[in-house]
Amino acid sequence: MANLHRGDMTTHPDVSEMRERYARMLGGRDVALVDGPVFLLGLYCAASPWIVHYTVSQPALMTHNLIMGIAIGLLALGFTRAPERMYGLSWAMCAMGIWLIIAPWIVGSGPDAGVIINNIIIGALALVLGLVCAGTAMKSSPRA
Repeated sequence: MANLHRGDMTTHPDVSEMRERYARMLGGRDVALVDGPVFLLGLYCAASPWIVHYTVSQPALMTHNLIMGIAIGLLALGFTRAPERMYGLSWAMCAMGIWLIIAPWIVGSGPDAGVIINNIIIGALALVLGLVCAGTAMKSSPRA
């Protein structure tokens, strides 16, 4: 039968090891509230061609936004799964945001105002969320 520890947790024989493990698990979780919005932004970016109805008029931009949305969603999953390793890539999300802002004119062919506004909003949100992640990662990273 298992030897169960009963009573005050401070007397547990492994309390120091449990505290260290808990601190390691929570290390880098300063931006936990940003992971969800980043994931939702990626989902919206991937689905936006169908939501804004430009799948037929802008097929290249449709493919572009689908791929960018999947990439942003994968970054968000990485931020959630391994934050201490992934928050260095938050600068990449900033670059993706800037690219999303200018993409309608580079990837698209004669985009209308709805497509342009859609990509500007997605790109601006990606840029802001990337800056929040990058700023928090810089603040919480240990300096040598």
